[in-house]
Amino acid sequence: MKIENLEVFCLVVEEGSINKAAKKRYLSQPAVSKQIHLLEENYETLLFERNNGKLILTESGKALYPIAKKIVNDYHQSLVIVSQIKNKVKLALNIGASLTIGEYLLPKLLGEFKKNFPQIEITLKIGSTPTILAQLEKDQIHIALVEGEVKGENFKVTKFAQDEPMVVFAAKHKWKNNRNVPLRDVLTEKLIWREENSGIRVLVEEILKQHNLLDQLHVYMEFGSTQAIKGAVEENLGISILSKLAIEKELKEGSLKALPIEGIDFKRNLWVVQKKDYIIQKSVKVFRDFLFQKTYST
Repeated sequence: MKIENLEVFCLVVEEGSINKAAKKRYLSQPAVSKQIHLLEENYETLLFERNNGKLILTESGKALYPIAKKIVNDYHQSLVIVSQIKNKVKLALNIGASLTIGEYLLPKLLGEFKKNFPQIEITLKIGSTPTILAQLEKDQIHIALVEGEVKGENFKVTKFAQDEPMVVFAAKHKWKNNRNVPLRDVLTEKLIWREENSGIRVLVEEILKQHNLLDQLHVYMEFGSTQAIKGAVEENLGISILSKLAIEKELKEGSLKALPIEGIDFKRNLWVVQKKDYIIQKSVKVFRDFLFQKTYST
């Protein structure tokens, strides 16, 4: 049995078909089928069965997959680590970040990090928290920075900072001289909101639900872009609730104002997520140490 047999097996499981796995691996379907057959001969059991044209894992296949995945991952990590020790490849760092962190927190941090560690080649992928965690699960990134809820027994989760969603409004809005905003006043305004399932919307709606106030929220417009929301609020088309990280520039320039909601704590934690039982590459350790030096964790 070879590593390639396990790699192909894992790919077939993840793609759901021999045809898709063959295309992704640039192999013929018979070649992929042969790899699976070799594994089945080695373990003396079927790993897949067909049900209404669909490829379904057998109980043996289900048991083998997580073990095979770990063996494949460990093998590829060993190649990277040994190559780094031999100085034959540059250090690589693949980061995944949810939208607010990736767009507003990381650019400045990564600029400073790159100045201190120019030998590390950085790739940043930005997406929703579920998308980024799925990429981490599939080893498409080394480390994830997210603000949403993290589920999964395979993840090691550590707080690295905190963010506070705030009520955001135009500089000429009637609240411009307030120190905070009563929730009842927020509920009477036209709210310019992120799309459903965005991290900040889920957080705010969950808190309002706890106070039995969610049905009183008046959503005036929905945008899929924080930048678009800020532009609309600047024009005084309505108010919004946005991450404090996302509006720092506008607050300094004076084009937007922001206040906390009276009596409600919207603070949320920002998380570093890594896979458990994963050999930490030097570049990841260096970045993690740098991140915690520049932010905070309690």
